[in-house]
Amino acid sequence: MTAPLILTLACPDRPGITARVTGFLFERGCNILDAQQFNDRAANGGEDRFFMRVVFDPDGSTREGLRTDFAGLAAEFGMEWKMAREDRPRRTIILVSKFDHCLVDLIYRWRTGELAIDPVAIVSNHPREAAIRVDIGDIPFHHIPITPETKPEAEAQLRALAAETDAELVVLARYMQVFSNELSAHFAGRAINIHHSFLPGFKGARPYHQAHARGVKIIGATAHFVTADLDEGPIIHQDVERITHADSPEDLVRKGRDIERRVLAEAVRLFAAERVLMNGNRTVVFRG
Repeated sequence: MTAPLILTLACPDRPGITARVTGFLFERGCNILDAQQFNDRAANGGEDRFFMRVVFDPDGSTREGLRTDFAGLAAEFGMEWKMAREDRPRRTIILVSKFDHCLVDLIYRWRTGELAIDPVAIVSNHPREAAIRVDIGDIPFHHIPITPETKPEAEAQLRALAAETDAELVVLARYMQVFSNELSAHFAGRAINIHHSFLPGFKGARPYHQAHARGVKIIGATAHFVTADLDEGPIIHQDVERITHADSPEDLVRKGRDIERRVLAEAVRLFAAERVLMNGNRTVVFRG
């Protein structure tokens, strides 16, 4: 039995898009299993945009044949589009420094089948014994040290590794190195980072201790695409947790790590399921 396919698309909004897409699938004997759409009404005279995600049973049609046929329709409407197998795990590189709680969580969720990813490499700027305290099994580990002087060469190694492994996703699982503008552009739309949601309020070292000193009542985490604007890329997922006066700085750190891993895992799940579409500086996220 042929696995379902996922069609995602974005284009300028105009009448008839849904009818043409669903009609295209009907004419080729495809059965729609799930469909979501969003019309973004632009403000200040900008261009309205249309977004759609359709899961369908191709009923014997080949993906290559459907892609070739759909290309004409896509060109007519000026679509940015993608057609992918629903059951194919996304090839993923995970970057980590010395905090491995997000890495541990991603590996656990992958091993239990919760995340549709295929970890093809784990990369750290620290040696393995300093960066990882979990059994990573057969996942290849790469130590790529970085100093200000060697940063260009280190980033070149990462780009080469991504090309060698055909990586579709790069996850910064508390990777404490800033991508250069060139590397951010290279991985645009396929690199996800996680950070605490105090920014830009509590920058620098020990942000949870800074937050405790200010008596914050809510902490959170943000998962977003990596861009040249540090920690300001299009947001994929966020969550918060309430704090009380009884919580110590150590309590904030513990709760912060918990929410960071949850938020990052959800962002990775959404990306792997083709549920995240870029919309300028924002994202459209079709949840399910």
